Amino acid sequence: MQRFLALLTWLAFPVYVWQGLGVRRRTTRMLPAQGPVMHEISGQAPTISLLMLGDSSAASVGIGNSEYGLAAQLAELISQRTGRAVRWRAAGFNSATSGQIRDHVLPNLSADPWTHIVLAIGTNDTKNFHSVPRFKSDFGGLLYALRAKWPEARVVWSPVLEFTRAPAMPPLLGTILEIRAAEMNRMGERLCLERGAVPAPRLPITDAEAGFASDGFHASEAGYRAWAEHLVDLVLANEPRVA
Repeated sequence: MQRFLALLTWLAFPVYVWQGLGVRRRTTRMLPAQGPVMHEISGQAPTISLLMLGDSSAASVGIGNSEYGLAAQLAELISQRTGRAVRWRAAGFNSATSGQIRDHVLPNLSADPWTHIVLAIGTNDTKNFHSVPRFKSDFGGLLYALRAKWPEARVVWSPVLEFTRAPAMPPLLGTILEIRAAEMNRMGERLCLERGAVPAPRLPITDAEAGFASDGFHASEAGYRAWAEHLVDLVLANEPRVA
C-alpha cells in the first residue's frame, strides 16, 4: 500500500511544485551556525572521535551558534555518558543530497581516525523528489565509501524526519513529502543493515513549536538537543558507561 501511495505522489507532482515554490518564497533561507565546526572536549583516554556528516542539520542551520548544534550537543552527551575525551567535527552542507556528500564531500575529507560517524542525510533527496532507485544508488554508494575509508568506525544514520510536523509545510505538501520520506527511510534502513551501518529510529517530534527554528523547517537549539538525546544511546551502544 505504501509503495502504491508513493507512485501516486508522482500524479501530485504539479501540486508539489506549486506549493513548494510558495514555501520557498515565504521562507527565509537560513545560514549555517557560526562558531567552530571542530572541537575537543577533555576527558579520559582513549578519545572518542565523532564525525557528523550530512546536510544543513549537520551544519546546525537554524540556530546562531554551533555550540548548540547537533554535533556539539551529541559530543557533550557522549562525554557526559562515558567520561572520555571527545573530538568532533561537523561536516554539514546546506541543501546537500546523498550523492553530493558521496561525490564532493567524502573524497575531500582527510582520513582522520573517526571512531563514530553520524549521518544526517536524506531530507533533500526526499524534498528534491529523487526516486527511490536514485536514493538507493546515492545513499548506498555513500555507505560503501564510508566503510571503505573508515572500516572500524560505528556508522549511525538518522533517517528523514516527519515532513507533516514541520510548521513551514502546508498540509498537502507535507503529506506528499511524508509519503516519499517513508519510502526513502525504508530503503535507507535496508541499505544500512546490508552495508555495515546502524539505522536509528525516527526522531519523535513531541513539541513542534519548540523544536523548530523560525523558518519552520530546521531545528531550534531545543530541537537539536532532543535530536542528540535521541541518538546518543545508539551511538554509544558498544561503549562502556562512566562509573
